[in-house]
Amino acid sequence: MTLWLGLRLSLRGGREAAVRLAIVATAVAMGVTVLLSTVALFNAFQVTAGRPCWECTTGSAPGGRALGATPGAVLWNHRQDSYAGRPIKRLDVAVLDARTPTPTVPGVPALPGAGRYYVSPALAELMDAVPREQLADRFPGARAGLIGRAALSGPDDLVVVVGQTSDGLAAMAGTVAVDAVAATPVADDTTALYEHGFGIAAIGLIFPLLVLVGTATRLAAARREARFAAIRLAGATARQISAIASVDAALGALLGTLAGIAVFQALRPALAGVAITGSRFFPDMVAPTALQYAAVVAGVPLAAAGAALWSLRRVRITPLGAAREVRASAPGWWRVLPLLAGLGLFAGPVFAGGDDPNAVLLDVGLALIMVGLVVAGPWLTMLAARLAARVTSGAATLLAAQRLAADPKSAFRSVNGIVLAVFIGTAVAGIVPAVVSGQTAAGGGTLKEVMRVSFWYGEAAEGLPLPPGTASELLAEVRAHPGVTVLPVYRRAGTPASPGGPPPCDPGPGCRLDFLLGHVVECGALTGFPALGRCAPGARAVTADFNRLLTSDNMLSIDRNLPIVDAANPAVPRGSGHSGEHGRTASAGLPLAAVLIRAPDPAVREQIRTLLTPYVARSGSAEMPQTFAEVAQARAVLLDQVERVALAIVALTLVVAGCGLLVSVAGGVVERRQPFTLLRLCGTPTRTLSRVVMLETAAPVVLAALVAAAAGFGVAEPVIDQLAIKGAPTALPGPAYFLTVGGGLLAALLVILAGLPLLRHVTAPDTARFE
Repeated sequence: MTLWLGLRLSLRGGREAAVRLAIVATAVAMGVTVLLSTVALFNAFQVTAGRPCWECTTGSAPGGRALGATPGAVLWNHRQDSYAGRPIKRLDVAVLDARTPTPTVPGVPALPGAGRYYVSPALAELMDAVPREQLADRFPGARAGLIGRAALSGPDDLVVVVGQTSDGLAAMAGTVAVDAVAATPVADDTTALYEHGFGIAAIGLIFPLLVLVGTATRLAAARREARFAAIRLAGATARQISAIASVDAALGALLGTLAGIAVFQALRPALAGVAITGSRFFPDMVAPTALQYAAVVAGVPLAAAGAALWSLRRVRITPLGAAREVRASAPGWWRVLPLLAGLGLFAGPVFAGGDDPNAVLLDVGLALIMVGLVVAGPWLTMLAARLAARVTSGAATLLAAQRLAADPKSAFRSVNGIVLAVFIGTAVAGIVPAVVSGQTAAGGGTLKEVMRVSFWYGEAAEGLPLPPGTASELLAEVRAHPGVTVLPVYRRAGTPASPGGPPPCDPGPGCRLDFLLGHVVECGALTGFPALGRCAPGARAVTADFNRLLTSDNMLSIDRNLPIVDAANPAVPRGSGHSGEHGRTASAGLPLAAVLIRAPDPAVREQIRTLLTPYVARSGSAEMPQTFAEVAQARAVLLDQVERVALAIVALTLVVAGCGLLVSVAGGVVERRQPFTLLRLCGTPTRTLSRVVMLETAAPVVLAALVAAAAGFGVAEPVIDQLAIKGAPTALPGPAYFLTVGGGLLAALLVILAGLPLLRHVTAPDTARFE
């Protein structure tokens, strides 16, 4: 009976009940849509991260023809290639004994024989779209078929499995013997990073929506409390009142949940195109599980019912509880201490200089900043209201300031979700442009078209430098292309030819491994790369430390060490190579450790990349030839995605905050109907009352956005200072940030304006009557 009464009051309680039900349902629908979208993307990420990592397969050294002693073993050589900055996973295999079962790669029917290869659908499409000499010629033989999705992380993956002869593959450096393919997920530190990112995004999106749901369920709370208190006086128990209130909120939440699920289903195709990790997920993976659907359908209405019960806690005390009002205590100045402490912990060690700041201190500082922004909000609102009351003389401003100063906690509660979103968005939008521009500006921007090809440096430094004869052949073929500038980087004489050789000491105090320092470059070739430095006058070749340039793909890190060569680098005399013949160049007889190639024409660049494929394979280097601009672009794409997600959080939060304020405006107007009507009867213009409502609802929004943005800049500046980005701009977000924040604030204010017509209606003098 009680539940039926609650349902009747919700569905047939007049216009006010219908409006409250619609607002609650709309708020819940928005929250459920965002919640399901976050869960769906997280599920897709988890499935992708948990797939068997066949690329992680390891083996033993081939050991010549003795491999035949291991039944079913295959030769395995996995490395990276690229096309126009897009990475290509390449696996070369050779079956040693076709009569015995061999391990297989997921998604590949069987390992291809010599002269055949399997490609992923995305790579097959790309190969058909570009000239053969730019891509297809890298893979000898004929296409045997397509690789299935079991071997892929997403539909955009570029993967190829190439069949080779056993003799040819055994001669390649880096080839191992494999008798089982890895079936465990990849052990990658970025997995935990992405998981934390999903958690932060969920908090940033869902927290303001929960505030909106709670505000909607408390709509016209004072009038509902009075009605429920009257029902208590008529004999209803506290439990029955709780049941009636929970039915009211749960019904709206259930309708909103079902609507949110329907909206999510409509958005799923667009959601599948979101590239969280740099590439898209398979569309069918972007979906919540049945258990998660059930948890949302059951949990959201329960949460809404709990919010409704909490809002009626005074009615549960006594039937007259709604008539008792206790003035809330003013927030104290101590609320700003966590924010100041967090900024000090985060920025202090950075600006103090010295070693890298302690990561624990930075994490604690960031957490204190986020908590401090929410805690300090009411005190800052009260301070701003008292200041406005002192410096203004307008009636509307005085009334709004007095109300904000009297209850700043309630005023700030409806907008505290803005704080975290604007803070995160400002920090990200301040850091990303500086990092992206710093990447492209490294070396004065002259290294963007330079392709780096390392023959010694790989993921585990297992490559071999090219012998002098092979190096001369490669350099001649590269220089035959038009418009190409080449800088060979040789290994200094006396450096071990392989990681297993004896590690000689570098001359000087102490003993440093020579392979970290032993490079020789010719000064004539160096003039084509002025960002790397200049030799002393008269020098033909110099020794230099090119280690960071050859091992790091972070242009910010490389730029800190430029120029590499200056007048202090020791010159290398002629004939210092292995031959020792008089009159020969200083680099004669030295193996080639790496080569830098500038090729402005993209078509020529891809032809050179195809040309380099057998040489890179022969050296066993695990690095794919890429220009510095391509590496920077790959990082920029990920950073831009992070910025777009952050700005989307800001935009959605501001809109949600506007909806929450609309609910607050409607509820506040209805609850203050009596004093507003009396003011109108005393001659106060309606526009003055409208300004009062507008100021007391819009001021917390603007204040929260300004405080959060200031804290975001306070975090961005130390990060940029610590990165030591040369030529980076001030931590000033781009136009997208200002459009998002400005547009979001404008939308929030417009939503507030939508509730002002209610003020004229409920305070009309001809309908004035009070119980």
